[in-house]
Amino acid sequence: MLREIRSLGFEHAELSHGIRISLIPGIFEAVDAGEIKISSLHNFCPLPMGVNHAAPNIFKFSSSDRRERENAWKHSVKTIETAARLKAPAVVLHMGAIDMKEYTDRLLEMLQKGLKDTSKYASLCEEMTEKREAKKEEFVQQSSEMLDRLSVVAAQHGLALGIENRQALEEIPLDSDMQLLLLEFNRPSVGYWHDCGHAQIKENLGFINHRMHLESMAPRLLGLHVHDVVYPGRDHAAPGSGTIDYAALKDLIKPEHIKVFELSPRLSVEEATKGVAFIKQVWGAE
Repeated sequence: MLREIRSLGFEHAELSHGIRISLIPGIFEAVDAGEIKISSLHNFCPLPMGVNHAAPNIFKFSSSDRRERENAWKHSVKTIETAARLKAPAVVLHMGAIDMKEYTDRLLEMLQKGLKDTSKYASLCEEMTEKREAKKEEFVQQSSEMLDRLSVVAAQHGLALGIENRQALEEIPLDSDMQLLLLEFNRPSVGYWHDCGHAQIKENLGFINHRMHLESMAPRLLGLHVHDVVYPGRDHAAPGSGTIDYAALKDLIKPEHIKVFELSPRLSVEEATKGVAFIKQVWGAE
């Protein structure tokens, strides 16, 4: 796996939330041998024993179930320890979700049908916002308590936790709450992780402006998941093949930011390498 990534010209790789525990010894060997470096890990990595598919939300920080939260804690600590063993500087986190009816897919279906400028769409957005605000407190509190504990562990290991902006409107932190959360956790072991595709989908839905959102988070930006979005919501496309205006983000992106290409396995090698070349052309080689 890592040799294939290296053969495509990448010197670093992110270990995602689909890495089975059986793969870890081989990954240690490849990194120790200098074949590749690890830029970041995405929680939960490795996967819990017996789980064989990508499962970033298998245990939610925000859960009302104490046992689920403790499982989230245990496996997040394992991810941090694995990152430290691999000398990776960052771990990307999902923070959980509000337990409520899901609206995101329904709204995306309406976008696909060209119904964004209708009163029905506006009414559904208003309904979602009101219910989300009314229910969020408990889940945000559980999530913040988990982050507080994990940030101490991360600091002990000399790495940072990147709080990822999410695609679904029901997931936390809400985009409108992200700055407040980072203000609350104003410490070196906590930062912001920007998923370009998720932000673009939120812009397509009418909830944020992609450029303005990233600009507001730029002082705490650790890294990015780079991929494109075919309107309205098919993400993980090759950069340059979708609707994201990467040129508009250029001045916010610095060489020290970790940049991870998070591309669909459906893409051919040619499509993937073309997307990487596009980003280097727009943003520069660093």
